[in-house]
Amino acid sequence: MQNNKYLFTSESVSEGHPDKVCDRISDMVVDSYLSKDPVSRVACETLTTTNKVVLAGETRGPKIEKEEIISKVRDCIKDIGYDQEGFSWKTANIESHLHEQSTDIAMGVDSKDNKDEGAGDQGIMFGFACNETQELMPAPIHYSHKILRLMAEDRKNGSLKGIEPDSKSQITMLYENDKPVKVTSIVVSTQHSKDLNQEKVKEVIIPYIKKSIPENFLTDLDQREIYINPTGQFIIGGPDGDTGLTGRKIIVDTYGGAAPHGGGAFSGKDPTKVDRSAAYASRYLAKNIVAAGISEKCLIQLAYAIGVSKPLSIFIKLADQNEKKIDKLKKIIEENFDLSPRGIREMLKLNNPIYEITSAYGHFGRKPTNKGEFTWEKTDKTDLFKL
Repeated sequence: MQNNKYLFTSESVSEGHPDKVCDRISDMVVDSYLSKDPVSRVACETLTTTNKVVLAGETRGPKIEKEEIISKVRDCIKDIGYDQEGFSWKTANIESHLHEQSTDIAMGVDSKDNKDEGAGDQGIMFGFACNETQELMPAPIHYSHKILRLMAEDRKNGSLKGIEPDSKSQITMLYENDKPVKVTSIVVSTQHSKDLNQEKVKEVIIPYIKKSIPENFLTDLDQREIYINPTGQFIIGGPDGDTGLTGRKIIVDTYGGAAPHGGGAFSGKDPTKVDRSAAYASRYLAKNIVAAGISEKCLIQLAYAIGVSKPLSIFIKLADQNEKKIDKLKKIIEENFDLSPRGIREMLKLNNPIYEITSAYGHFGRKPTNKGEFTWEKTDKTDLFKL
């Protein structure tokens, strides 16, 4: 058998990246409305730049005063860790331009005449799982997330000093016969205080690489292929260094490029938007299929039309492309899962305020919590898929 070799790379960005600051704020708005009324509708976009935040979008639900939203925006910025001259939770100018949802959009989505409610928009959504990690995620994106997540945890608890919130990571891995065998390069760029020189930045970051990636993947790594702040100092960062927008990191949010993405961003959208809810559902199905041992990889696509409740199509791709297996799996899904927008929300309990935590370090490969977060990561349906 031919030994198929290739390199594959994925990147992650931290919660302090300008785009992720925006995702956090937009998801905070979603949670704020759902916490007051679980059938609220929200579509919120956020822009950040030097000491300024602008919110815009549509809502339908309880009245939330502008001052309350602005106060919560400041809480988000404070928790991320920004109290810098160019971007501070205390002094940032914050504008909210949220307004009521269009009645034309609402009409297509609302349930009426005892029919199931329709999808909030047309679109295609993908779910993916593979057995490269315990979390059934592609290895490069999983380890890229982990480096930044561990850095953020220690930065916030005070044990990692001089490192600021804005960071990026990137991991390249060698694959042989579609299996990751080793890391060939690592890039970590992180904002830091002016008191840290580049040698010190490298010294404090290297341990997070070693804590995040299994030792067997690092054994043959050439130390010259570890790049820490390769362009030099990185003191000015975050929204002061670059403008941020909601929804610009969709590949970071999903599978790091190892699987397709339908195109729609997740953050800032309530779960009637199938961009979000159907992507979670398709991940849930794919993960349970891989966890059941049916295939080493599984890709699922769901397609919807606005105002239509059922998926227009269900596409399944397995590692071995066994058509008989695929037909059986499709039948199991059709007979056991309600993939209407309402069915997905009820199955995964998506009408809860569970979204702010998803805004950084990926929407997939996370642990379900006792607060109801990441329900789509459960593997509680594997028995259904035992062929």
